[in-house]
Amino acid sequence: MESYYNLYLNHLSHATAEERDFVKKQLSIIFLKKGDFFLKSGDIQEDMGFICEGLIRRYYINEKGNEITTGFAKENEHITDYPAFIRQKPTKYFLQCLEPTVIVKLSYDAIQESYQKFENSQMQGRLIAENVLTIVNDRVESFLFNTAEERYIKFITENPKLSQRISVTHLASFIGVERQSLSRIRSNLAKK
Repeated sequence: MESYYNLYLNHLSHATAEERDFVKKQLSIIFLKKGDFFLKSGDIQEDMGFICEGLIRRYYINEKGNEITTGFAKENEHITDYPAFIRQKPTKYFLQCLEPTVIVKLSYDAIQESYQKFENSQMQGRLIAENVLTIVNDRVESFLFNTAEERYIKFITENPKLSQRISVTHLASFIGVERQSLSRIRSNLAKK
């Protein structure tokens, strides 16, 4: 357990020793199996998650009942529906483990208390928010300005090992195509 706490604490790059001590006392760990949910649609996320081991898929269910994958979170990344978390509102997403996953959690209340006590904690929160905003913006812009083939190439280029850990169905959903279309994209790229 100590190694998981230390992994999380190492990501608090701007934290003082006092801040790290405060945060460490607030941490908890959960061990999830493949298929388990960190968060389900309608839940209010009470804890910010940090993945020490494993992989989580973020998706929603559209009006036709289809699961639409909007992202993946792996080791050394935060797992959250950040806008809903900050507002303490119900999420619209499902955050489901694709592999056995170990998550270090820090409660919303502990984060707020840390913001009040330590100036550097506010910076850490800002960095997380900026990262989330960048990921969301990049995803929106990819659908506005890139073809499905370009989105696929970008994904496998930026995530070569991750593409080996997720199913073709989830990858196709993430880039916004049917599974058969992704197979055609891969086939066409292999011929080039």
